Amino acid sequence: MKKLIGTFILVTLCWSVIAQQRVVAECTITYAINIDDTQASNDAIASLKLSSKTVFIKGVNSRTDLVSPTFMQSMIYQKNTGTAVILREFGANKFMTRLDADKWKEENKKFEGMRIEASSETKTIIGYECKKVNLVMSNGTTFSAYYTPALAPSVKEFEYQFKDIPGLVLESESIDADGNKIRYTAKQINFNPVPSSKFDIPTSGYRIL
Repeated sequence: MKKLIGTFILVTLCWSVIAQQRVVAECTITYAINIDDTQASNDAIASLKLSSKTVFIKGVNSRTDLVSPTFMQSMIYQKNTGTAVILREFGANKFMTRLDADKWKEENKKFEGMRIEASSETKTIIGYECKKVNLVMSNGTTFSAYYTPALAPSVKEFEYQFKDIPGLVLESESIDADGNKIRYTAKQINFNPVPSSKFDIPTSGYRIL
């Protein structure tokens, strides 16, 4: 019953914000990265403090850059085709992975059947009042996200686990290979035009995986 009530509240929220929600078709969002697990090594914490996440949105295109002292990963997603390209750089080594629509869904299969449960908790992030939701995966893993119902990105599927959240996610969690929860919190959003070149796919210099 509690789960049904949470789902009902979330659906109600979707309908209540749709009339006043601004769809953002062009923006750049930068996120701070922190680790929640106090058992994490000092090296892991130090590395994360020097890392960054940046999301670029332009129409049906999105790009997510994850940059750390040891590697860089860019994921370019196109909503119209449901395809993605992942670029990874480790020093001088560069790799490219192309995912068609079927492979993209397979890549995110772990999120199928995930429940989104509304919460009464709120917080203000970069000036936007955000609502909390808890996401429960089919294997029982739970993590949370905060979103602002005032904004909605024109493309949401690039963060597959958040595609059904009725707004723009400004804080979220993920779980790394060691079981640590990594928290991403927006620290700035810029609505200036994003260069189309951000979404160009390299034609050379990368090894295809």
